Amino acid sequence: MTVQKFIKYNSLDVDGQVLNDEHKLELNVLEKSGNYLIHKDILRHQISKKQGTVSTKTRSEVRGGGRKPWQQKGTGRARAGSNRSPLWKGGGVIFGPKPKKTILKLNKKERKLALQTLLYNKRNNISVIENLENAIDSPKTKTFFTMCQKCGVDVNQKVLVIVAKKTPALKLSIRNMKNVELISASNLNTLSILRAKQILLTPLAVNEIKETYCG
Repeated sequence: MTVQKFIKYNSLDVDGQVLNDEHKLELNVLEKSGNYLIHKDILRHQISKKQGTVSTKTRSEVRGGGRKPWQQKGTGRARAGSNRSPLWKGGGVIFGPKPKKTILKLNKKERKLALQTLLYNKRNNISVIENLENAIDSPKTKTFFTMCQKCGVDVNQKVLVIVAKKTPALKLSIRNMKNVELISASNLNTLSILRAKQILLTPLAVNEIKETYCG
């Protein structure tokens, strides 16, 4: 059974000053622990990253082996039909891996519920920064680093920046920082949220999360 929870945030400007506006995020979370759903969604996300391209050749795919090595009877040796038998050096592989695609299915409602549950669990680590998408005009890592210091964000820990749309300047400014991940609200996933110690949101991203995942 799901329960509605409300989270309220006062946004900060790029200088770290608290603004008077209030942003409310309405989340549907399970009445009991929803950790099993989060685990299931993270497992689905990790499995989807598998390439599944590993491959071995069977005895029919290995080059050669067309001629019978020796006659069937009379030599005193064990009978052999091909020098590409799996028992021979240079032969095929028995029950070796073949290319395959592994998919773990999760219902859309379950995925949305897992995401909302995780956002609610991380509610104390979320900050809303006003106009973050357009705050950086030219791509400079120092500008973003200074802004994080003013807003009380520790870049030595994993930081997730969620924006409505990635701007080239912001993308290039963050690219050089190993602990900071930039993601658009439409591509939000549980694995990125789980890894993050601090989450930075923008008002536009909050609205997109409401429309996409909380509907």
